[in-house]
Amino acid sequence: MNQTQPGILDPIPLQGRYLFFEPVPGADPRASLAALRDLVDGKGTVVGLGHSLVLALGVEIDGLRVFPALVGQGIALPSTPAALWCWLRGDDRGDLLHRGRAIEQAIARAFMRVRAVDGFRHGTGLDLTGYEDGTENPQGPDALAAAVVKGAGPGLDGASFVAVQQWLHDFDRFDAMSPEAQDNTIGRRKRDNEELEEAPASAHVKRTAQEDFEPAAFILRRSMPWCDGQGRGGLQFVAFGKTLDAFEAQLRRMIGAEDGIQDALFRFTRPVSGSYFWCPPLHDGRLDLRALGV
Repeated sequence: MNQTQPGILDPIPLQGRYLFFEPVPGADPRASLAALRDLVDGKGTVVGLGHSLVLALGVEIDGLRVFPALVGQGIALPSTPAALWCWLRGDDRGDLLHRGRAIEQAIARAFMRVRAVDGFRHGTGLDLTGYEDGTENPQGPDALAAAVVKGAGPGLDGASFVAVQQWLHDFDRFDAMSPEAQDNTIGRRKRDNEELEEAPASAHVKRTAQEDFEPAAFILRRSMPWCDGQGRGGLQFVAFGKTLDAFEAQLRRMIGAEDGIQDALFRFTRPVSGSYFWCPPLHDGRLDLRALGV
């Protein structure tokens, strides 16, 4: 589907940089959004707009909302909305830095960067725990069906919604687990990525089995590990969907909202952020912002 930002469907790159922006008080965002439209191609840089920015433009995007601040037993999931999100993709970290600077300068009149996270591909696409990430991702036409809006009309077809969370791992706690306990936490064997038939109900693969929801909760994961040079690291979780409903259903099950069984991931990792964005489609190779009046 050539209307969709290609970076959403392309494989994970070697390097990634995530930029989060808030509005400059009193500034009209339209000129800066037009500049962004002319600067990015949706492939090397994927763009998402937050609910507050869409509302500031005087419009509504059906299905876009604020990330929910959810609470479970001993678990608090933060909601950290942002107005604008850019996922820079490539092979060279220096190139991403300078590309990000160009974006910041182009939209500086209306947007200020408030956060940046650098991601990278680990091994063949592993989380920093050594387990493969995104094993159950839909492929080909199924990926399109899960991640891309269709039948909504011009300016909306080809769009996608994205959930973004930064997960901070406690590596010492994870390393203290036995190999068996680690496998039971994930629900797969690390050595061959095979799913455990007798995995406990708290295993991550059991909590998030996409086909076990009603309706099925298929999402397209495009997550990357991150680290900050201070010994902190984890997973920059990124999940695209034709709606935000599938991701949110999985998240609620993870915290035990349905049956009181919490995802075993929470034994060693926690999200420290949570944001939703609408990723506009493309038109003639540029961001299609018609739905926003830009």
